[in-house]
Amino acid sequence: MLRKALQDNSTTKSRSLWADAWRRFKKNKMAIISLVFLLLLALTGVTTLIIDWVTDDKIYDSLVISQDLSQRFVPPSSEHVLGLDEFGRDILLRILWGTRYSLFMSVAAVLAAGILGTVIGAVAGYYGGKVDNVIMRFMDVVLSLPYMLLAIAIVAALGPGLVNVLISIAIGYVPEFARVTRASVMTIREREFVEAAKAVGATDRNIIFSQILPNAMAPLIVEVTMAIAGAILSIAGLSFLGLGIQPPLPEWGAMLTNARGYIRDAWHITVFPGLVILITILALNIIGDGLRDALDPKLKN
Repeated sequence: MLRKALQDNSTTKSRSLWADAWRRFKKNKMAIISLVFLLLLALTGVTTLIIDWVTDDKIYDSLVISQDLSQRFVPPSSEHVLGLDEFGRDILLRILWGTRYSLFMSVAAVLAAGILGTVIGAVAGYYGGKVDNVIMRFMDVVLSLPYMLLAIAIVAALGPGLVNVLISIAIGYVPEFARVTRASVMTIREREFVEAAKAVGATDRNIIFSQILPNAMAPLIVEVTMAIAGAILSIAGLSFLGLGIQPPLPEWGAMLTNARGYIRDAWHITVFPGLVILITILALNIIGDGLRDALDPKLKN
């Protein structure tokens, strides 16, 4: 009975916290605009996946991949809103289809890093002592390496490709999630409801995943938004260096790589992919700032 009461009380408080945070988040107009933009971007990526599945990649092959050198460098017009690139391909369509690589891959990499880092940080923070020292010293070693250099080294060792890029991005963000989770867990583990859960015989796993982590989600959610922004930039950087997603796949960074040699002849083939990267990262950072303010208990009033 006591255990059930503790769980019900924790659930009620959690719902109240998120409802209150959402009310405060809605007051931030820039954060709401950024959220709408990202939802539209995600919807675009899902739509392109559905179109490819329904048409068996025919539209993707004919409009996004196929080349028409007679139409290269066509500037923006009513027919081609963002113009055509150096191979006569529509830049707008390539940006829309590239959402699945730049945005979805970043989300997948950060979620993988977040899950692994959260578990590692929760174990280190809950048990402390030697377990904490061993785990966090290893995380410090990984964190001491420059993030982009680590990603380049991993991709260079494994070879370019979607999976290898995901692995390189995810490994770099695991220590960050581990440190954030550890700090939150070390604060929460001394609270009364955790002591009460131990008193009724709850297992360590149950305490960590049912009592502690639900109350430590606020900083993790903020970290996720910031990490996705960084992952998008990292994927674009790897592609720009030729170590990421390879042509002719329409990833935003790869589009910049292919176009950099023609920037003097056709400004539009570099400006628009760069603007999309800039606006997406800016939107994610604004959302992260809005979530931080909404979830900060000091700002409730």
